[in-house]
Amino acid sequence: MNPYFIEPKLKEECGVFGVFNHPEAAHMTYLGLYALQHRGQEGAGIVACDGKRMRVEKGLGLVNDVFKEEHLQRLKGTMAVGHVRYSTCGDDILKNVQPFLVNIGQDKLAIAHNGNLTNAVRLKRILEQSGSIFQTTSDTEILLHLIARSQKSKLADRIVDALNQAKGAFSLLFLSEKCLIAVRDPFGFRPLCLGDLNGSAVFASETAAFDLIGAKFLREVEPGEMVIVDESGIKSLKLLAPSPLGVKQCIFEHIYFSRPDSVVFGSNVYEVRKALGRQLAMEHPAPADIVVPVPDSGVPAAIGYAEESKIPFQMGIIRNHYIGRTFIEPEQSIRNFGVKIKLNPIREVLEGKSVALVDDSIVRGTTSRKIVQLLRQHGAREVHLRISSPPTIGPCFYGIDTPHKSELIASLKSMAEIRDFIGADSLGYLSLEGLLHVEPQKKNFCTACFDDRYPLHPED
Repeated sequence: MNPYFIEPKLKEECGVFGVFNHPEAAHMTYLGLYALQHRGQEGAGIVACDGKRMRVEKGLGLVNDVFKEEHLQRLKGTMAVGHVRYSTCGDDILKNVQPFLVNIGQDKLAIAHNGNLTNAVRLKRILEQSGSIFQTTSDTEILLHLIARSQKSKLADRIVDALNQAKGAFSLLFLSEKCLIAVRDPFGFRPLCLGDLNGSAVFASETAAFDLIGAKFLREVEPGEMVIVDESGIKSLKLLAPSPLGVKQCIFEHIYFSRPDSVVFGSNVYEVRKALGRQLAMEHPAPADIVVPVPDSGVPAAIGYAEESKIPFQMGIIRNHYIGRTFIEPEQSIRNFGVKIKLNPIREVLEGKSVALVDDSIVRGTTSRKIVQLLRQHGAREVHLRISSPPTIGPCFYGIDTPHKSELIASLKSMAEIRDFIGADSLGYLSLEGLLHVEPQKKNFCTACFDDRYPLHPED
């Protein structure tokens, strides 16, 4: 990543998409991945099958950089799976870009994975000691080795056999020459949705992908469920044992990761974020003239904050949406250049104003500090920072590349120290109680990054 880019707050995970029995399967998958681009910008891939042959196209970069029309024309067939990648596990190299396509016996199998295995280190060590040779540094390859070693005869049984040895987060799509299989881990950490496109089954990490292609959202793949789609239709099997702790869906999907126009874990993300903003305003009112979001992820919460507080909402910061993967840096050092290239405050909106600045999270605090400095440079009289989630005190082991605990500012400093470091006149985080009060499924969320209560710990 170019050093002049704004620091990512919480590195995003991955997105998966699949379609069965559609004459333009590769094109539908391309569009689905385009809608899921926010979930991963480092690489993209598609595997398509015509019932006899499976073909793969993938590369580093954004979806519309990786795929041109000639690539999609080569991806012949009526079924396909695709993947957009952020390197939460494994290096940012082409061989780690999914879907992976392998030979297992006489058959071919493609896999696309969103999530992280918490026992990947132990499983890989055991497999290597018994002779397995790994071609990538991705934990997803471990699942393929486990499937290949299974003594079961049917593909679905081999997948279940492998997944019963794995622990952690996995929303998976498998494509063979005969079927498309979707599986979600028993905790349900990561989202996975089932839809219908004029009689063709489609799967996606988020419903926004269905909206783009005109598919109807049917339901989520349930935690621990396997959905098999073949010529005979759709079959649902509950094959993975339920978690003793129950469902633990990632709460950051609602706070930051998912698109606001998606329905995730049964709720519209935009409406949840607005509700978080309203709750934040009740918990931490600010003596402000205007409410300004940090775009884009802070916008819905800022709208909710403004509605509840009756303080006018203003887009006091404009985001540049057209930054590519590379940027030519200036020879002369420019203060806060990394933030300025992406976010530009409007002096006419800010001058002389007391600002309630609303964002969704703080990780290291360095970006928030630069944004507060920029607002003051553009005339803001006061800056009251309001965060629509609790303090992030722990890393995630389930598919989000958050920093080590020692890099998380809320695990190191008090609220007063964070406020002083950032340079805000006041600082208010949404409480964990307030967050769960807003969420409709209060007991079904993983909140480990806020309370250190991990459903699963990594195994050495």
